[in-house]
Amino acid sequence: QVRLVESGGGLVQAGESLRLSCVASSHIFGFDRMAWYRQVPGKQRDLVADIPRYGSTNYADSVKGRFSVTRDVMKNTVYLQMNGLNLEDTGTYYCYGSVRQRDNWGQGTQVTVSS
Repeated sequence: QVRLVESGGGLVQAGESLRLSCVASSHIFGFDRMAWYRQVPGKQRDLVADIPRYGSTNYADSVKGRFSVTRDVMKNTVYLQMNGLNLEDTGTYYCYGSVRQRDNWGQGTQVTVSS
């Protein structure tokens, strides 16, 4: 069974930064796709950043230029660096990984941005 565990969320003031971590129970290079999603109560879970096995990363328009997704293969960890946070970035952030058409989700980590 593949497990994904997020961490790094918290309360931050607008304009500041956070780095989220997603630790996988298996080699992250074995995933077909990994991504970060964000969800707020009453709304759909939306894609924030996507990192393929090869090629360029992909970001939601709302976070382009501010967020960056990276990985450390040796640590089986994917990161989401979030700079210049604003109030609309508030939400629960979920790590996602697909292995052989099987969806895997982390438990989520809360990010709250205050003014």
